[in-house]
Amino acid sequence: MPDFSFELKTTDGAARRGCVTTAWGQVETPVFMPVGTAATVKGMMPDSVKSTGASIILANTYHLMLRPGAERVGRLGGVRRMMGWDGPLLTDSGGFQVMSLGPLRKLDEDGVTFKSHLDGSKHRLTPERSTEIQHLLDATITMAFDECTPFPATEAVAADSMRLSMRWARRSRNAFEPRPGYGQFGIVQGSVFPELRAESVAALEEIDFEGYAIGGLAVGEGQEAMFEALEFTTPLMRADRPRYLMGVGKPSDLVGGVARGVDMFDCVLPTRSGRTGQGFTRRGPVNIKNARHAEDQRPLDEACNCPACSRFSRAYIHHLFKADEVQGLMLLSWHNIQYYQDLMAGMRAAIETATFAGFEADFHAMQALGDIDPPEPDSGAG
Repeated sequence: MPDFSFELKTTDGAARRGCVTTAWGQVETPVFMPVGTAATVKGMMPDSVKSTGASIILANTYHLMLRPGAERVGRLGGVRRMMGWDGPLLTDSGGFQVMSLGPLRKLDEDGVTFKSHLDGSKHRLTPERSTEIQHLLDATITMAFDECTPFPATEAVAADSMRLSMRWARRSRNAFEPRPGYGQFGIVQGSVFPELRAESVAALEEIDFEGYAIGGLAVGEGQEAMFEALEFTTPLMRADRPRYLMGVGKPSDLVGGVARGVDMFDCVLPTRSGRTGQGFTRRGPVNIKNARHAEDQRPLDEACNCPACSRFSRAYIHHLFKADEVQGLMLLSWHNIQYYQDLMAGMRAAIETATFAGFEADFHAMQALGDIDPPEPDSGAG
């Protein structure tokens, strides 16, 4: 069984090309991780997810501890075995979901008590219990338990929150059971304040994790502020460990994140958008429900080889959504995951050839063009 490791292969500016080695396979970076919150990437079979080029997926501690229960998942062999995924798995610690419960949670130095959003039952999460649950889930990458600082927050509030998360990070590390090919990531907090981010990076590096995540962003601060936070955070982080920007994001967020030294991303957006009729393309997003697609025989994206684009027309997918047929959301989710994986593959290739700046410029130029309406039918007049 190989040890958990990260190889930084090359850089192009701040953009990084690397590879994470785990017990369940290698992950070429920069990488996007499809989200399987409840041990399923919604609307997709595991083989379909893998066919897009996805090498690692994410599942969630909070949701799985509530249903079907961490101990039950453990008895079933872990998330990977239960859902039929044969690659690496990263699990969110549950901190973000607990934060989002608002008045349903009560936080103290030891952990968080909260009521389930499903049935109101009372639960307790601590750094030790979160780490134990992730072990039962058989997470290849375990996340330290943290408080996701809400936005906006004053510097004093953000400081208290970050320092609590750093104390929890040490407890999470102490509770982690090392195994060959498995790792644990600490989470940098500090909101949009440079000094707090620097303090958090230093505290986590003293604890020494296999990788480091950047948390507390994409929580309402906007893309410009997020990029600014990355610009003063990533240069402080170790170059020889993977860097993971949590819960991000739109295609432009991924390109901007890679440009600022991020290696790993996750987001529910590709499948959530797919279920609501939004498709991502090289010319920007498309709402397939719009009437202009009703007789459009073009594929959603001419450059895409997913089943939605290689076998079906916009008109057909439009019809499926109008008829409330589940195949529509399945096809559009598949396409969106494929688009995200193709985007990451393109960035990896650009970094390898030292052409990332050109790739980034071309991406924004294509997105700015927007989706083009189909040509008018030929009238036959000569």
